[in-house]
Amino acid sequence: MPQTDTTPHPSLSPVLIGLLKGVVYRENDAALWQALLSLQARVRDYVSVVGLELMLDEAEGYAWLRNRPAAEGETELPRLIAKRPLSFPVSLLLALFRKKLVELDAAGGETRLILSRDDIVEMLRVFLPPNANEARMVDQIDTHINKIAEMGFIRRLRGQEHQIEVRRILQAFVDAQWLTEFDRRLDDYRAYLNTEKTND
Repeated sequence: MPQTDTTPHPSLSPVLIGLLKGVVYRENDAALWQALLSLQARVRDYVSVVGLELMLDEAEGYAWLRNRPAAEGETELPRLIAKRPLSFPVSLLLALFRKKLVELDAAGGETRLILSRDDIVEMLRVFLPPNANEARMVDQIDTHINKIAEMGFIRRLRGQEHQIEVRRILQAFVDAQWLTEFDRRLDDYRAYLNTEKTND
């Protein structure tokens, strides 16, 4: 008997569970990724029932679920995937990483963006209050890095804890509009820092 769209597929559940837990990467699980590609039509149908949509970048090798915008005349469903409020330092790091990816692509050649923790500290230093305690600052930056790693936007290289790879999925989450809005906030923050320095 031919298989219909409603026939359960043994690979569908692991794919759905993987997506509901977070981002699915081709490099992390080749078998799961292949199952996702072959079942993506079913995945889209399944998740649409609960107000989600599948976002898949086959070229870069990652996929995730996001809340589906309500169509005109459609009742807005409760959000299944909550928005995460980000602290200013985490937002700043995400913006800086996103801009580094743009610079990397513009330069051509290298496709992976790998930064050391020292690189990241230097990137952030100009945005930190004057006379910041160095050791405390590095500890705080490590905390922010860990938070972004939990979100799936970066990863520490195996055996090289202080080497960080920025994952390209960040480009899908941090778009040009987000960067423009964040640049305005940065201008306000720089003005605040300049005021602080003047008052010292």
